[in-house]
Amino acid sequence: MNFDLNEEQRLLKDAVDRLILDQYAFDQRARYQDQADGWSRQLWAQFADLGLLGLPFSEADGGFDGGSVETMIVMEAIGRGRLLEPYLATVVLAGGLLSAAGNDAQRAELVPALIGGQLLLAFAHSEIQARYDLADVATCARQEGDSWILDGAKRFVLHGDCADKLLVSARVSGNRRDPDGIALFLVDATAEGVSRRGYLTQDRLRAADVTLSGVRVDAAALVGEAGDALAHIDQVVDAAIAALCAEAVGAMEQAYVLTVDYLKVRKQFGVAIGSFQALQHKAVDMLVMIEQARSMALYASMMVSDPDPLERRRAISAAKVQIGRSARFVSQQAVQLHGGIGVTEECQIGHYMRRLSMLEFMFGDTDHHLAQLARDGGLIAANA
Repeated sequence: MNFDLNEEQRLLKDAVDRLILDQYAFDQRARYQDQADGWSRQLWAQFADLGLLGLPFSEADGGFDGGSVETMIVMEAIGRGRLLEPYLATVVLAGGLLSAAGNDAQRAELVPALIGGQLLLAFAHSEIQARYDLADVATCARQEGDSWILDGAKRFVLHGDCADKLLVSARVSGNRRDPDGIALFLVDATAEGVSRRGYLTQDRLRAADVTLSGVRVDAAALVGEAGDALAHIDQVVDAAIAALCAEAVGAMEQAYVLTVDYLKVRKQFGVAIGSFQALQHKAVDMLVMIEQARSMALYASMMVSDPDPLERRRAISAAKVQIGRSARFVSQQAVQLHGGIGVTEECQIGHYMRRLSMLEFMFGDTDHHLAQLARDGGLIAANA
């Protein structure tokens, strides 16, 4: 199997890498973080101009028909630069759901604005009692004539504080953990009955808690069929996990580069500490873990479009387990090799450790996915 990038993919990688190199130095990121949204609207417009926001959408919807490999390329660059912008929230998660479940009218209205950078979407699904169970939805929606009334609360909505519209999951039938009976609704973030509490996450990105109290939406706000949304949610969350795996690889790669550079300039006993064999071994161990993670991230990107949900879930869980283990090892070693300055605000390594720690817990931590993989019979079935 050929794992080399084709010409278009190489051009994409060069363009994104150049953007990160030019626009996302350590001090530049700090300035973006101090802006009103916690990220740069100007840089978001550059994403739109480069076509990055339209990358995964179909040509029929105005996009570029990019696949999971193109998303992986972008997310690796995002990981290297620790980008603050809502690419995962708007393009991968909410945009993915809109592409998978939205009707022609919804896509025609919303996708061009999203691709142009004028529309921000956020996926409001997680609830306080659900932990990692995607089917655990207590937010309810009841029908009144031609309208739906939504009540409930959503937690940790990525970039939900700046979104123009929320893609909200709500239960229309069944018990709280039933896989059937979940629907998706497009809700204006400023609609009556919607309240948002935005906050900084541990890695200095943004999220929000969203409360819906008697929020009325019309029938056109329903995305897909009422009660059949979980299959779409499962598939898009798997795509998001594959994207996060790629982001983690980019972050680990940059943490490794910074650490090796530090070993070359930090001196002890009159020589660079990189000349000490024990520290060279640690650096090699970091590189091995990164390459293992890269292989699994590529595997996840290949399998994310698999039509068999069980095979796809096995691959995604296996990748998440390896990514979690590699991320923890690489970030801890990077901080250790930097010594005390590794955990200061002025040193980049501590910031990479924060982001990698957050990535491990998003959409299921290492233990959760290891247990899931065991329940599914392992990555390679026992009778294979």
